[in-house]
Amino acid sequence: MAAHRKPRQRSLGGSTTRTAATIALAGAATATCFEGIGHAEPNPTPAQVKAKVDKLYQEAEAATERYNGAKEKADSAERRLKALRDEAARKEEKLNSARDALGSIAAAQYRSGGLDPTVQLMLSASPDRYLEGTAFAERAGDRQSGAVARVRKQLRELGQLRGAAQVELSSLRSGQAELQRQKKTVTGKLGEARQLLSRLTPQGRARVTAAAAGHASRSASDTRDALTAAGSTAAPNSRAVAAVAYAYKKLGSPYVWGATGPDAFDCSGLAQAAYRAAGISLPRTTYAQINAGRRVARSELRPGDLVFFYSGISHVGIYVGNGRMIHAPNPSAPVRLAPIDEMPFAGATRVV
Repeated sequence: MAAHRKPRQRSLGGSTTRTAATIALAGAATATCFEGIGHAEPNPTPAQVKAKVDKLYQEAEAATERYNGAKEKADSAERRLKALRDEAARKEEKLNSARDALGSIAAAQYRSGGLDPTVQLMLSASPDRYLEGTAFAERAGDRQSGAVARVRKQLRELGQLRGAAQVELSSLRSGQAELQRQKKTVTGKLGEARQLLSRLTPQGRARVTAAAAGHASRSASDTRDALTAAGSTAAPNSRAVAAVAYAYKKLGSPYVWGATGPDAFDCSGLAQAAYRAAGISLPRTTYAQINAGRRVARSELRPGDLVFFYSGISHVGIYVGNGRMIHAPNPSAPVRLAPIDEMPFAGATRVV
């Protein structure tokens, strides 16, 4: 009788394992390498990068104008706070003199044996509260009454000044916090734009930046011709001529956000500096500058008019005639000549 043997089991360490491993590796390769290659995001073209970078620059410029507005408010609050503190120091000095005068009266009365209410005033831990009592003024003599009235008035004024200073301090701190928020936004947008540009080849970056800087320079003869036109009937007044002349002199200056010249500018900084050279003080921000003169229609533009762009009024240029402006565009290009139809037109103002 033949012996019955159990069927032989294959070891998992043998060819079965090798086969399974081969299938698994093949599956993994299909799931990872091949699928990854099939769905890899293609490198953006220079045109795509330029469109995205332009959008980031526009968003950064809107944040720059908010930064400029916050800085203007913070600077103003700081000036008011300093003035209030200086005035409070002067008031406090006068108050101390008045208190010294009251102290002399009180000391004289004390030496003569009389216990006048003035003594109580000088010894009080809260003289301003004590002075509120009308009974004191009624009991004091004429000389004392006048001195007390002066101290009371000075205490009240000093308290008002300190309260106003506290309000300005809160305003200053709020403005400084807003500055930091907008600065973070601006630097973030500009950093993202730089990263996008870094993904291009040197040739691609050159094409993008060349497109941005194409109008940056102008011949001296063309500049003279334009200024001659602006100086004639084309310009509304001599201040506009001076502002246009200043803008032409700054062609090629770098864009630096928050800058107002004389060697670098952002868009509203250039407009402000041009009219400052013409003897006119403009507000710092685009959304304030648009209200700094008389609104004019696009069809009525004349050299020196300020032209504004985007729905949020976040960009400004100085119109120089023939459908062109001088403006500080963004970090990718210096102050340059450009057609006014290269951005969404939002309005224009004639500075008068």
